[in-house]
Amino acid sequence: MTSADTVQAIPARRRAAGPIAALRRNLPLSIGLGIGWLALMVLVACFADSLRPFNITAMDLSNRLAGPGNAKHWLGTDELGRDVLSRLIQSIRVSLVIAFGATIISAVFGTVLGFAAAKFRGWVEHLVLVLADFQAALPFLIMSLAVLAFFGSSMVLIVCLMGFYGWERYARIARGLAISASAQGYAAAVVQLGAKPSRVYFRHILPNVASTLIVSMTLTFPEIILMESGLSFLGLGVQPPETSLGNMVGFGREYLTRAPWIMLAPSVVIMLTTLSISLVGDWLRDKLDPTMR
Repeated sequence: MTSADTVQAIPARRRAAGPIAALRRNLPLSIGLGIGWLALMVLVACFADSLRPFNITAMDLSNRLAGPGNAKHWLGTDELGRDVLSRLIQSIRVSLVIAFGATIISAVFGTVLGFAAAKFRGWVEHLVLVLADFQAALPFLIMSLAVLAFFGSSMVLIVCLMGFYGWERYARIARGLAISASAQGYAAAVVQLGAKPSRVYFRHILPNVASTLIVSMTLTFPEIILMESGLSFLGLGVQPPETSLGNMVGFGREYLTRAPWIMLAPSVVIMLTTLSISLVGDWLRDKLDPTMR
């Protein structure tokens, strides 16, 4: 390579590394750590079967309540000699599946009702707003306890029940943004071209309001994790032999003085996960808000 080629290659490398370097400079350390933690949790949930050193129900009675740092059990064992690390990995998968599924259900249900209110107005809009006000005023935890106590606990029921948490936020946001977008020129132009209402709302209006809805999802996600953890802590969430983060905390509270690691391990995961999602959600809101640019 000649000296001229070398000189020309240096600016090219700088241009190629420019966006990455700019991202590193513009990304706060706390947000980077939050994104890294969330990526780790997703990987753990996806590959839980391969990462678990033991079965979650396998008992080692000779190592009951063994402390962390044990040669066989890195995070110790519980009162039945079950490996805390294996149960923690499975709990991360179960809790994230419940939270992700419930968040999707809540977002879809609320967005559809919000679009319906914006489209039909009149008594439909009034009914949706009344239902949203009723949902916001309802003690959701108490209602969830009553439903689970009456119908029993199952994974499908828990996901569907959690899916009704926070839908009124999406309905209000979708309604307001849809009314605002409908008043703009592009929506009216598509209507005049003969497009159906479903195409106008889901092909043209939804992409323009999706960023706000996505940010709302990041704010609802940690709340659903905490709600599921509270239900499992009270004994009406995920039932044995399955396990979740709240389930582990609930069973570990009886051994807080003798074996605190049983409760502390899932508690730390809950705290770091909800904190990371909240930080990333606030950062996304600032980045996607045009008034903040």
